[in-house]
Amino acid sequence: MRWRTGRRSDNVEDQRDAGGGLGDPFGGGRAPMRVGRTIGIGGGVGGVVLVVVLMLLGVDPSFLLTPGGQIAPEQSPARRGPGADGAPQFQAPTAGVEDEMKQFVSVVLGDTEDTWTAVFKESGKRYVEPRLVLFTGMTRSACGLGEAAMGPFYCPADQKVYIDLAFYDELRNDFGAPGDFAQAYVIAHEVGHHVQNLLGISDQVESLRRRASRREANNLSVRLELQADCFAGIWANRAHQARQILEQGDLEEGLNAASAIGDDRLQRQTRGYVTPDSFTHGSSAQRVRWFKRGLAEGRLAACDTFSTAEL
Repeated sequence: MRWRTGRRSDNVEDQRDAGGGLGDPFGGGRAPMRVGRTIGIGGGVGGVVLVVVLMLLGVDPSFLLTPGGQIAPEQSPARRGPGADGAPQFQAPTAGVEDEMKQFVSVVLGDTEDTWTAVFKESGKRYVEPRLVLFTGMTRSACGLGEAAMGPFYCPADQKVYIDLAFYDELRNDFGAPGDFAQAYVIAHEVGHHVQNLLGISDQVESLRRRASRREANNLSVRLELQADCFAGIWANRAHQARQILEQGDLEEGLNAASAIGDDRLQRQTRGYVTPDSFTHGSSAQRVRWFKRGLAEGRLAACDTFSTAEL
């Protein structure tokens, strides 16, 4: 992926030296929209299937709350292995790698800003840029306490994307999805949730979920996540057309990740069987389909996952 000459965003907050903002959650706001075990890769026009990788990250924590309002554990493959206290251990990148990754994240965020500013302008709207917070281990958000084990997430209450860069090691080693384009999609998918928030889609879905059965609520979750994948496809479409970000090999990275993602694939691996009614992110085929749609058409109207009977 061609990123080194890209514009760096000023909207990155580096809280890693501050211990990741550890402390009690702020109380109040909605739960974060996170990309836990399934992400995707927002690719360019030629990388239709590339989407696959990024689809590895689509998760909305607000759909995984327990009755008491706490974030429920994410069903995910083994991470780094337990430590002495039984908690998952994450290996932090070295300082040099972290510096480069911060630059990478800044460029990708800047690229999404340029893309969505143009998309919103086309429909007479103004795009409000989100902020991206880098943290280590744990952090506070307006949606509550965020942990590295949750994966990257978006908080609608403060309009920020949160990511522990150690997650990219997990993406590569545990999900088998290496490559900078896979990492870029992680951000693009979370920014897709920000776009949903700005357009009022997230509020509408949350309102519907409060009156829905568990099965119906899961279906709404899937539709929201697939739309975020489609929005990531829009980013990939526009970014490649404007700045030719894709390089040879990006498509292969996406295909490699595609074989390891989706609710159906993960359930089969962890349970030995699949229960579609419990899906909250969508199957691998669905994620590929909707990313492809955004990638192929590059417009918001192509991403209406709520009006179609066939996902």
